[in-house]
Amino acid sequence: MSSPAGFVPPPYPYDRLDSLAAQAAELPGGVVDLSIGTPCDPPPPAVVHALSHSDAERGYPASIGTDALRTAIHAWIDRRFALDVPTTQIAVCVGTKEFVASTPQYLKLRTPARDTVLYPAVAYPTYEMGAILAGCRPVAVPPSADGGLDLTAIDAADAARALMLWVNSPSNPTGALTDLAAAAAWGRANGVPVFSDECYVEFTWDAPASTILHSGLDGVVAVHSLSKRSNLAGVRVGFYAGDAELVNYLKEVRKHAGLMVPGPAQAAGAVALADDEHVQVQRERYRRRLERLAAVLSTWAQVEVPLPAGGFYLWFAAGDGWQFADRLARVGGALVSPGDFYGAGGAHNVRVAVVQPDDRIELVARRLGVH
Repeated sequence: MSSPAGFVPPPYPYDRLDSLAAQAAELPGGVVDLSIGTPCDPPPPAVVHALSHSDAERGYPASIGTDALRTAIHAWIDRRFALDVPTTQIAVCVGTKEFVASTPQYLKLRTPARDTVLYPAVAYPTYEMGAILAGCRPVAVPPSADGGLDLTAIDAADAARALMLWVNSPSNPTGALTDLAAAAAWGRANGVPVFSDECYVEFTWDAPASTILHSGLDGVVAVHSLSKRSNLAGVRVGFYAGDAELVNYLKEVRKHAGLMVPGPAQAAGAVALADDEHVQVQRERYRRRLERLAAVLSTWAQVEVPLPAGGFYLWFAAGDGWQFADRLARVGGALVSPGDFYGAGGAHNVRVAVVQPDDRIELVARRLGVH
């Protein structure tokens, strides 16, 4: 049946790696997937126990989050950032990817006179896709010299049409840290809500962990996830906190959309957020893997592979990102992401996620002849 021309979903970025994965899989030991930031390490046993023994699987879960989970989020924010955010200004989401993808649609309903989503030029692709799915204009903000956002480059006409500004610190893919206080100030000065994706904040290396909420709650929303912090990507627990009016609006519209974190996942999330020790263990794992892979790849490819300021990705200039990824798949059996996945500005770069166990990373080193 023919249909009128309309939106056709582009190829999903990681599906474009299928041919490289097939090449890597031909090597003894198979492919070592360093392309997607999927945690490989185990969550704490108490979290798994809570997931399977919550007795929360029969009833409908609270869309905004159970009292136990929101209390745990409140306590974590207090411990991590020394901030007292009211639980009424905290709500949960079904992982943060769906929140990133759906929020522009809801903000467009709230403010129909505006139609623009501002986001980092080199970034997680869902910021742009969320704008497209909402029928909005995605407008990329170029990076500053230090890798953050060049807020001075935002055209006044785009600011006047903006529904929201996304910031991401530490950045996926670059690992750069953004001046969140400056972003909050820009948003307030221009009447643009600022949404700060902080899901890698527990893995901040070059400065103390920071949140946009340090600059006050008005006009800003911080977005967090347990996927990276606690190795719970499959459980889909995220949360957002900040401006009272924005949080309350999103709470209500998301309730109507039936967006609910499953009850057992909420119980597990509360336990995970109460435990900081396993996060420190994970920090040490990622730091060790970052250092090892940076040394291996820089030695093999004879390129500079800097350590990130935050996050668990290596991001480096590799000439042609696809050519580098192809060569690494054929020789090292490792699958990595060409930088154009994250915007045209990344075409000469590669992103490497250090999300494989140490023995798999050492397998890549042996294949590349690096000791």
